[in-house]
Amino acid sequence: MAIYAIGDIQGCYDDLLRLVDKLNFDPTCDQLWFTGDLVNRGPKSLETLRYVKGLGDSAVAVLGNHDLHLLAIAYKKQKTRKKDSLQQILLAPDREELLTWLRHQPLLHYQHNFCMVHAGLPAQWELKQAQKMARKVEKLLQGPDYANFLKKMYGNHPNIWSDDLKGTKRARFIVNCLTRMRYCTAKGKLDFHHHGKPGSPPDKPIPWFEVPDRKSASLTIIFGHWSTLGFYAGNNCYGLDTGCLWGRQLTALRLDDRSMARTGIDSSILTNKPGE
Repeated sequence: MAIYAIGDIQGCYDDLLRLVDKLNFDPTCDQLWFTGDLVNRGPKSLETLRYVKGLGDSAVAVLGNHDLHLLAIAYKKQKTRKKDSLQQILLAPDREELLTWLRHQPLLHYQHNFCMVHAGLPAQWELKQAQKMARKVEKLLQGPDYANFLKKMYGNHPNIWSDDLKGTKRARFIVNCLTRMRYCTAKGKLDFHHHGKPGSPPDKPIPWFEVPDRKSASLTIIFGHWSTLGFYAGNNCYGLDTGCLWGRQLTALRLDDRSMARTGIDSSILTNKPGE
């Protein structure tokens, strides 16, 4: 059995099919892990959603910010944005089946000593706490009052973890960490103003995976969300969003041997694990 983690698709369905074909993926014995953002901005979000759902147990997908955006538009009448390409899903005959399936996907997946999230983990959480926090929001999305939660989901605050956070504030912080985070201060405060590649300009906050004394530092984390970062292997983390939507590649990482495959690029082997 081979497990392949694949970066953000965002409706680039044709690229996904090319990559899956390149992997010689066999759904009877292999599994695909998706880092979130299955949909939006690309041309074929509906086809992508149907394909991943149709894989059944041969696929694991964590929720990304664009997936949550789709749910917010569908259920709380959040306004669409100029670059959104979600209308085909919203008008599809199997709309409710697809959206219900999406609501029931996890925010965090841990298996075979790999942790997969869309964006990252805050410095204050080790694995067990991250799993606990993810489950709290998953229950809200899967419960009967999910539409009300989606109405309260948006906002940049609170921007630092506290054990005193309760209710909507706690849920919003969890969503922001797992689906939106890129940069933090050295003390772990979330920064949503910077989106570019680390190191330019030098006065930026630091990437979440470089925060000193991060409690998940020993955990191997797979994430997407950060197309300007591109492929990343360091600090015991793998970043797999290589900007397929922006005309670059869609990337897959085979977990057992760390081999990589990308659309339009030959497979390669990572000779070192992150941090080595």
